[in-house]
Order: sequence, then structure tokens, then C-alpha cells
Amino acid sequence: MLTRSRFVIIGVITLLLGLIIVFPARVAHHWFTPSSVAISGIQGSIWRGNAREGEIGGIYVRNLNWRMQPWHLFTGELAYIIEADAVPGFVNGDVAIGIGGSASVRNLTASLSLQSLQSIIGMPGLGGTANLKFERLVFENGVPLVADGTLDIVNLLAPLIHRSSVGSFRAEFFTQESGIMASVEDTDAVVQLAGSLSLSSDRTYQFLAQVAPKSTTPENLREQMRFLGTPNDRGQHELRLEGQL
Repeated sequence: MLTRSRFVIIGVITLLLGLIIVFPARVAHHWFTPSSVAISGIQGSIWRGNAREGEIGGIYVRNLNWRMQPWHLFTGELAYIIEADAVPGFVNGDVAIGIGGSASVRNLTASLSLQSLQSIIGMPGLGGTANLKFERLVFENGVPLVADGTLDIVNLLAPLIHRSSVGSFRAEFFTQESGIMASVEDTDAVVQLAGSLSLSSDRTYQFLAQVAPKSTTPENLREQMRFLGTPNDRGQHELRLEGQL
């Protein structure tokens, strides 16, 4: 009986894998993909395939390729190795989608134009480059729960702050029991900045930083800093941002 049961299980698994290997990616996209994802020029199956272009969460990509990692099926996840060209830039990573709306990304490396993200961030005129290198990201119903890695912003242009580039910054993310934390600092900017970012599972965030002018800080930016209040004995102003995603 045990031997027969094993053959039945192996047969079912083989059948499921066979269906996955040949199941057309175009059909899967039509049936299962959320409205925030639009992909065209799809070829191949959900096992392995590619697409000419797509828009995923407001980010435009080209030459999208995917390859399934089948062993994750035994843990209840659909997992893929994803490669794509952003405009300009690239995105590479291992993506897994679990039951109940969870999603995780491992070994993420990406370089994205901030201009392509301005509609997502809600800041018109945004410019520069975002370079990401994350060991792990985990989302639950769209809310980030785990983040371990680094984000480098290069040549940040934010017209609401200053008409020219304000320079480059780095954020190092790590996960604690209370939520996601990040240390933030300038790397090559027209101001000195050192601060911390916290993000809780209830979507609330808090960014606290000390910012001070440099010898290269433009005069109009110095004027804006005065609105942050009286500086401390080191000439640093407190910057505080709080809210909910």
C-alpha cells in the first residue's frame, strides 16, 4: 500500500510539473496578473519565458526574462529568477510569491532612474539614480516587513528642495523585531546629513535626521534650513518626517 501511495504521489507531482512547464505565460498573465502589472510581447510558459516590455507598479521595463525555481513549490511558493532592463538601468533578483498575498525578493540588484519613479513617490521633477542591493525584502499585502540591504541615491535632483542636484546619499536597511530600520547619511552632497528611518508593520514611518550646511551649500538652501528651527551648538538643524504609507 505504501509503495502504491508513493507512486500515486509521484504521478500527481509529475502531472503538476508537466502542466506548469507547458502552461502558456500569456494565459497566466491574462488570468492572474493584477491590474498594476501590464506586460506585452509575452513568449514561453510560466516555467520559463520572456516579454518584450511591461509596466510593473509604475516602473517601465524591457527585455523581461523569468525562470521558475521549482523546489519552492513544496513550500507553497511560486519562485522565479527575474531579469529585466529598466529605462535606464536594470533589475535582477529572485522573486517568490506565497499564499495569502506575501511576496519576497532575494539577491536583489537594481539601478533605476528616479525620474521613472516620480509618479510613484509623488514628487514632480525628481531626478538622479537609485542603486539597490538587498539580500532580502519581504512584503505582506504590499507592506514591507523585512528589508536587509543598501540603497544609494546618486545625484539627487528634487526641485521642491533645490533647483540643482543636492548630491548623493546612502541608506543601510536592517530588520528588527519592532520593524524595519535604516541609517541614512550623505556620501557626496552639498549638505551634511545623518539620520535614521523606521517603518512599522502598521505602515507608520518616522525619519529623524540632523542636517547642517557645508562650505559648498548654496545660499538659498541655507535659507531654507533656517525654517527648520534653531541649530544646536554644532550648527545642525533637526529634520523630522512622520506619516503612514
